[in-house]
Amino acid sequence: MKILAISPYISSVYGGTSKMVLELVHTLAKFNIEIDLVTTNANYKECILNQWISKNNYRIRYFNCWHQDDLIISLSLVGWLFNNVSNYDLVHTHTLFSPLISIAHSICQLAKIPYIITPHGMLEPWALSYKARKKRIYYNLWEKPALQKASAIHTLVNSESNNIKSLGIRSTTAILPNGIHREDFREKTDPNIFYQQYPPTKHKTLILFLGRIDPKKGLDLLAAAFGKIHHQFPNTHLVVAGPDNINYLPKVKDFFSQEKCLEAVTFTGMLTGEIKKSVLSAASLYVASSYSEGFSMSVLEAMASGLPCVITTECNFPEANTAQAAKVVEVNDKEIATALTDCLNHPQQARGMGDRARAFILQNYTWDIVAEKLIRVYQDISTPQIISTK
Repeated sequence: MKILAISPYISSVYGGTSKMVLELVHTLAKFNIEIDLVTTNANYKECILNQWISKNNYRIRYFNCWHQDDLIISLSLVGWLFNNVSNYDLVHTHTLFSPLISIAHSICQLAKIPYIITPHGMLEPWALSYKARKKRIYYNLWEKPALQKASAIHTLVNSESNNIKSLGIRSTTAILPNGIHREDFREKTDPNIFYQQYPPTKHKTLILFLGRIDPKKGLDLLAAAFGKIHHQFPNTHLVVAGPDNINYLPKVKDFFSQEKCLEAVTFTGMLTGEIKKSVLSAASLYVASSYSEGFSMSVLEAMASGLPCVITTECNFPEANTAQAAKVVEVNDKEIATALTDCLNHPQQARGMGDRARAFILQNYTWDIVAEKLIRVYQDISTPQIISTK
């Protein structure tokens, strides 16, 4: 079985979607699945174009593109797909509301190649309501027909699958979450790596937000919540770690200025590698204040690091609440503040929750588990028969 994965981008500036695509392809290749990944050079400064690059048991090919924010167009990739998609047994596309991916679906239909779509949370209610008029037109013209003709839709959580069904999409959904690599979380990284680069954070009680600077991430709610927290716990310091792709940071800083706590916030930009692991070691708490998520990679990473986590219901992780591995709260600043306050007032209980979180993630949410289930989905599509992810 030969699989082609298509993503309009894989640069880390695009957040968890890029990371998920790369991790999934890498892990599938470990299980002897022949898989190629095609993408563009959007926000990639240095990459070799128009030739296969061998990675760990898979190949990747970059195509030149024009891009503005998340809008990415690549005529060379489209041309390559027309000429080569028939060489594959199955195509797996990532993201929606992308002209490049929409064209890929049309090419698959013309070539009669089955395809599976991973929307990455882009059909969630909040996501659809953001810039709703443009999305409604695009959805009706392109996305709904493509979704209806898909061999399967890969959703990350039960609620995402239910939301897609409520849109009248009849395609089979396969519910498979994101994961982590167990070996990445065996030992904690020295927190001093982070402190040395950001000295004002040392000797503070750090609350970590790890994600893109984007309206859907609820940074307005986090500002209001942290304003309350910081006045009660003046030694707290918030680290906002993530890229700003859409120049939203000035508005975010205004949120914190209005709450009179901007001086207690450090904006680091995107963190990767050792310094990202270091801030996960340095932090005392993690918070995800999102209005909408698919299934957050950073939440998994924080929990696997043993951090007490406060996340909103729209992070779509009720299992964490059931396992008492995180505080899952409604999407409002008062509940976020109350949960953070409880953790700060009861640090021993918070650490216990962090320990449960680490064990829960390492046992249930690894990429190996996800890949094995996805391979069965691929096989069922190829046979074909009823998809089973059990």
